[in-house]
Amino acid sequence: MTTPPQMIFVNLPVRDLAASKAFFAALGYTFNPTFTDENAACMIISDSIFVMLLVEPFFAGFTPRPISDARTATEVITCLSAASRAAVDTLVDKALGAGASEPMPARDYGFMYQRGFQDLDGHLWEIAHMDGEPGQA
Repeated sequence: MTTPPQMIFVNLPVRDLAASKAFFAALGYTFNPTFTDENAACMIISDSIFVMLLVEPFFAGFTPRPISDARTATEVITCLSAASRAAVDTLVDKALGAGASEPMPARDYGFMYQRGFQDLDGHLWEIAHMDGEPGQA
């Protein structure tokens, strides 16, 4: 018997679930209807990566600690890989067109190209393409 691949579920608090769903749909993401209702939406990144967009009161039920306001403080940066530099630019440009902001300029480290965006709730996303390893010419 083989072990199924490990999956990741990133849980993010959102103020307006419909607006967040529309924003991420504009980037090309889809949602699993089985795990989507008025309190949550399960955004599919890949076969093993999912983002649970949870309305803030529902999110609060999973933690005794206060919810961070991602518009004023950074708790995490979610980084996703992309197949090419062009794919990085395409996704970030879609995000900007859907209402995101770009908090930092693109960074080119030779072996890695990164751009990022801040979504409607202030969450930071990095999109990166790696072509080689550090120190390789």
